[in-house]
Amino acid sequence: MKYSVIIQARRGSTRLPGKILYSVKDKTLLEFGIERIKKAKLVNQIIVATTTLDRDDVIEDIAKKCGVEVFRGSEEDVLARYYYAARYNNVQTVIRITSDCPLIDPNIIDLAINEYERTQCDILTNVPNNGEKLTYPRGMDVEIFSMKLLEDAFFNAEKKYEREHVTPYLYKNKNNVYYMRSPKDYSKYRLTLDTQEDLEVIIRIIDNIGDDNNDFNLNDIADYLEKNPNIKKINEEVKQKEAYIWYILELMRMQK
Repeated sequence: MKYSVIIQARRGSTRLPGKILYSVKDKTLLEFGIERIKKAKLVNQIIVATTTLDRDDVIEDIAKKCGVEVFRGSEEDVLARYYYAARYNNVQTVIRITSDCPLIDPNIIDLAINEYERTQCDILTNVPNNGEKLTYPRGMDVEIFSMKLLEDAFFNAEKKYEREHVTPYLYKNKNNVYYMRSPKDYSKYRLTLDTQEDLEVIIRIIDNIGDDNNDFNLNDIADYLEKNPNIKKINEEVKQKEAYIWYILELMRMQK
């Protein structure tokens, strides 16, 4: 089976515009994230899905520099952008990772692929979607589903939030969802990139435990934050943006 990571990426952001273009050790965070994903042994293809806006030309340039595929589509209808990116590149199985996750651990991606094959589920996720407890930190988010499911969502999803967030329609219409839990609870850490505080934490992590190969994993990050609680505190009060929370609550309401 062929596994393709599709990274949704754009410069626009309500909290931290241009966040993925910030540089650490002479690399943008988008480059850093792509390089991390490349380390996953079971990933066959990486596609950056960005918008057709002129301001996102630089994202296309970075994707080409990193030697990965790039597709440009709608800014607002992210589901359509995702679908056409997958269709154009003959994707069989989608691994959804956003550019908000530059520290993504390639070992978690490989584990997710193995679990997806083992469980034969419709959708695999390590992000709670039905009231489950978060075990992986935000910033290590992975979802896996088939091209067939993505196509179904593209042609049938009608609500605005279903078009903006790619996967809500899938969760609403498929019961065979496997929630991949971490054997160790890492939920107290926040490793996603959404605010200035998040950016500061990510920069500190890369500066202090990154090397030329950037082979550090989630355990290494957790160890660093435990030894440096002042760094962990920088963004521990940041709340996940309301759009995501609303999306989860809506999913829970629909599944009652």
